Amino acid sequence: MAKKSKDQRIQVILECTEQKTSGIPGISRYITTKNKKNTPERIELKKYNPFLKKITVHKEIK
Repeated sequence: MAKKSKDQRIQVILECTEQKTSGIPGISRYITTKNKKNTPERIELKKYNPFLKKITVHKEIK
């Protein structure tokens, strides 16, 4: 039986897109993992931003 490879899942950082344009100090970032074989493009998730006190779109950064 073949051994499963852990190389497919990579750790990515998600950063808030709304906070950059608002000018409010601080950066909302989250760390998560993704399967680079199934999702080669950058991911977008809705996450809570504690600085803006609301749910915003967070995009993957390099």
